[in-house]
Amino acid sequence: MKLSHFICGLLLVVSCKKADQQLTKITAKNIAIDSTFVSSAKITNLIAPYKEQLTGDMQETLTYTPIKLTRQNVDRQSTLGNLLADMCVAVANPLFKEKTNNSIDFSMFNSGGIRASIPAGNITKEHAFKLMPFDNELVVATLTGDKVKELVTYFIKNKAAHPLSKNIELTITGDTYTLLINGKPLDKNKTYTVLTSDYLQDGGDKMNFFKNPVALTVLDYKMRDAIIDYFQKVDTLQTTIDNRVKLN
Repeated sequence: MKLSHFICGLLLVVSCKKADQQLTKITAKNIAIDSTFVSSAKITNLIAPYKEQLTGDMQETLTYTPIKLTRQNVDRQSTLGNLLADMCVAVANPLFKEKTNNSIDFSMFNSGGIRASIPAGNITKEHAFKLMPFDNELVVATLTGDKVKELVTYFIKNKAAHPLSKNIELTITGDTYTLLINGKPLDKNKTYTVLTSDYLQDGGDKMNFFKNPVALTVLDYKMRDAIIDYFQKVDTLQTTIDNRVKLN
């Protein structure tokens, strides 16, 4: 038999065997990692420089707050919620203007999305990551006047300190309310641009009024990045409980 014939025959057999192979079973095994598990010195030494760099980066001081900032509900507001809503508008509005030649009317987020308080004193990048550990993106939903009414109804019934920006003046009297947006009464015949997260716009936290907006502008900007950028721009954070929401 010629060598070339032998090789061709061998390749034919191998290719047939490969074609006949099928996955028949998948098995899994749990490996406990506890005090008996010995770390690899080689791996530890390999990642040490990166760990040191990351730790140093996370401890970088970005700004300062004279008071502790929390999401504690004080008449449907919180110090941290007010700050979050306002600073996201401040940082995102230039991007929105660049994309649409329009301005953001107000912002709304969810109190549950605030994952940590910020203690008084220096604020580091680690605080920003703890505050917003998710990779949520900022988006602007253009809502009809009726959708904004649904938003307010949700806010009133939920009785939580969902962050609303200072563009809003909402006075709640029982089940009724009056609403000013940028100093003007709500006009059901107008549309309003509302800054929020992609998670909420998709109906997260049952905020279904954000779904199917008149228009949706994706800013390609993570909330956490917006928070860090704002922290880096200001020396001292200023926020308080104000008149954006009033209970009568």
